Amino acid sequence: MAALHLLIVSLLCSLFVYQCHGACAEVDSDTEAVAGRGFKLGCISCKRRSEVEGSATVEWYFRAKGEADFARIYTYSESGPMIENEQFYDRVDWKGSKRSNDIQDASIYLLNVTFNDSGTYQCFFNRILNYERYRYKDLIGKVVHLTVVGKATRGTASIVSEVMMYVSIIGLQVWLLIEMIYCYRKIAAAGEEALREAANAEYLAIASESKDNCAGVQVGE
Repeated sequence: MAALHLLIVSLLCSLFVYQCHGACAEVDSDTEAVAGRGFKLGCISCKRRSEVEGSATVEWYFRAKGEADFARIYTYSESGPMIENEQFYDRVDWKGSKRSNDIQDASIYLLNVTFNDSGTYQCFFNRILNYERYRYKDLIGKVVHLTVVGKATRGTASIVSEVMMYVSIIGLQVWLLIEMIYCYRKIAAAGEEALREAANAEYLAIASESKDNCAGVQVGE
């Protein structure tokens, strides 16, 4: 029973480590917003070497449909957030990394989305990595093409993605259950074999002792 408990704890620890290892994932942003509602513009850039200390500032740019140039609308740095375009005043909230200058998630949230918010958004990470003997500057850009609609729609790709996610979760749970049953049976079989070997050894020891006693009696006679 103790062996089974240890096995379950080990499996849970393995899952915990796996989840921690996958804490940062560069998931693409949604691209369809509904007018009058809020919308999260996702922008994630994971560091390839998490052990390297770094810092980053973030800039968001927007180009409306039919326009030729991008305009800077939002900046996030050590000094705090700054909305830099009147179209977005009081309508942008930071949803990215917090309590750290080492920003990997630069997502923002648009309040009360309007049809004028349709267009192309660019997110830039100005990242500095601090190595032992030098500092490395890196510029990473992400693009989001946003469409604003009057009513929410759900595409086929979204439905298929959700179904596949549930299938994957169920498949993982079934695999873990099978592995636990297999390991439990293996441990139980090993325990039974050990008990048989111990019983055999005890029987041989008793038989040997009895034989020695009989030999001693014959010599005495």
